[in-house]
Amino acid sequence: MHLPERLRAVLHSRALLVVGVLVSIVVPAVTLPRLPSVTLWPLLLGLLPWVVGKYLLCPLRWQAITGPGPTRGWFVRTYAESELLGLLTPGHVGADVWRVTSLCRTGLSKADSVLSVGLDRLVGALGLMAFVVFAGPSLPARYLLIALGVALAVVAGALVVRRLRPGLLPRRALPPPKALALGLLLSAGYQLSIAALLWGSVAATGNSLTPLALLGAFGASQLAGVLPGPNGASPRDGALVAALAALGVPWAAAAAAVTLKAAVAWLPALLLGGASLVLTRRALRAAAAPVPVPA
Repeated sequence: MHLPERLRAVLHSRALLVVGVLVSIVVPAVTLPRLPSVTLWPLLLGLLPWVVGKYLLCPLRWQAITGPGPTRGWFVRTYAESELLGLLTPGHVGADVWRVTSLCRTGLSKADSVLSVGLDRLVGALGLMAFVVFAGPSLPARYLLIALGVALAVVAGALVVRRLRPGLLPRRALPPPKALALGLLLSAGYQLSIAALLWGSVAATGNSLTPLALLGAFGASQLAGVLPGPNGASPRDGALVAALAALGVPWAAAAAAVTLKAAVAWLPALLLGGASLVLTRRALRAAAAPVPVPA
C-alpha cells in the first residue's frame, strides 16, 4: 500500500475518531486545572470571534481560492473535519492531507487539489505577514529579520522547482485577482479573530497587550512551526510563550495564556469537526454499499 493510501486509511479509521474524542476531553481536563488562577469570561469573549474566523472565514477563503467546484457547505464541513485531524497530528499536517484527499474525492486532480490547499495556505500567510509588518515596531528586530529570511527561502524554493522539475507543478490556472483579493480580505478577518483569542487568553491571566502586539507575537511564533510537535506543546507554542514574555507578559502568565489557547481549540474542533467527520464517514459507507439487485 502506498503512503497516500495508508494516510487515507488512517484518516478514515474509527480508531482515529475515538482517539480524537479522548484527546479532546483529556487535554482540557488535565491542563486547565493546573493553570494559575484565571478568569474565564475574557477567554470566552475571545473564543467566539475566533470560532467564526476559523470555521467560517477560513473555509470561505479556501472556496474563493479554489474556484468552481463543491458547495459552500462542503468547504465548511471539510475544513472543520480537517481542523480536528490537524490537532491530532504534529505540525497540523493531517489537516492539509485531509483537505487534499477530500478535494480529490470530488473529482479534482491531485495536482490541482494540492494547488488549492497550497494557495490557501499562502494567502493565509500573506495576511499574517501583513499584520506582522504593522506590528513591527512592537517586535524585536530579529523576529522581522527571520520572517524576511523565511519568505525569501520559500520564494527561492518555488523558483528552483519551477526551473528544475516543472512537471511537479500543477497546470491549473491561478485564481483571478478578484478571488485573491477576497481571500486576503477574509484572511485579514481571520487574523483579527486570532487577535481576539490571544487577547482573551492573555486577559484571562490578568494581563493585557495591544491587538497589534499580540498579532506580532503570534506571527513571530509561526516561524517555529517548521518543527513539528503536538498542539499545545510544539516549538511554535514555545516560541509564542517567548514572544509574549518579550513583550512584557510574565513567563508564568505567558505559559498559561498559550496553554489556554491550545486547550480551548479542542472544543469547537470536537463539536464541529467531530460531528461532521462522523456524518461524512456514514455518507461514504452508504455510497460504497452494494445496491441490492431485485429478485
